[in-house]
Amino acid sequence: MENGTEATQFILLGLTDDPALQGDLFVTFLIIYIITLAGNLGMVLLILLDSRLHTPMYFFLGNLSLVDFCYSSAVTPKVMAGLLGGDKLMSYTACTTQMFTFATCADVENYLLALMAYDRYSAISKPLHYATHMTTRACVCLTIGCYMCGLLNACVYTGNTLSLSFCNSNIVRHFFCDVLAVMVLSCSDRHINELVLINVASFNMFFALLIIVISYTIIFITILKMRSAAGHQKALSTCTSHLTAVSIFYGTLIFMYLQPGSSHSMDTDKIASVFYTMVIPMLNPMVYSLRNKEVKSAFAKVVFKAK
Repeated sequence: MENGTEATQFILLGLTDDPALQGDLFVTFLIIYIITLAGNLGMVLLILLDSRLHTPMYFFLGNLSLVDFCYSSAVTPKVMAGLLGGDKLMSYTACTTQMFTFATCADVENYLLALMAYDRYSAISKPLHYATHMTTRACVCLTIGCYMCGLLNACVYTGNTLSLSFCNSNIVRHFFCDVLAVMVLSCSDRHINELVLINVASFNMFFALLIIVISYTIIFITILKMRSAAGHQKALSTCTSHLTAVSIFYGTLIFMYLQPGSSHSMDTDKIASVFYTMVIPMLNPMVYSLRNKEVKSAFAKVVFKAK
């Protein structure tokens, strides 16, 4: 691209140029995507069909599954198209759309995980008030709040990036239009834009983590005060799946964004990005269903009816 000319399209370098490895990656990502679609849409369907799952916890889980489906679909199909046909071009509009969709889903998931921690806190630490606190109206309002925060933050990330000029290069050294990967292509002074991005993203992540940490601290104090072993077991079992999902999601983000600059590399970023854009959306339904008797029972009921 000539200097001084604004970019109208971007070229995604992708994961590899090795044809043999591209074929293997395509098959791997196709399997991951099919499992992601089946797991997340299946979870949403189960929750809608089984009245026993019409509770706040499963309402939030259904929304998490829906977000994971959108999260993965914003990135994976384009990556597979690039691996299969070598199509690495992406228009300015398509890149912006992918950036906005991905940022929205990531932030909504961030706040949904915090909301689910608060739900567990209400159920375990204040069981007598749970029904009055977590009403249908409250659950809907809190969930809408998560989506609104996600949309607002995505507007900030995307608008902050698009306010820059792209006249030096249009080669994105990534496999999707990640905000940071696109921002570094700018020929403008991006110092302020990077500060805005880092500060807003850090606030969102650490605010949600603060809610989760406070919620689980109170939960564990409550569990320690329980005299019944059965009560201990029941309380812990309702938290295990969520804690696993939280650990995977935030562990990956912290590894990617808070590692020292000297150890930061594009290859490491790509591997971490594959994990949080494709693998995490596939794992979440498994995490919430493998040790969950209610989900297993609902699935068995649906299968039995189908027969």
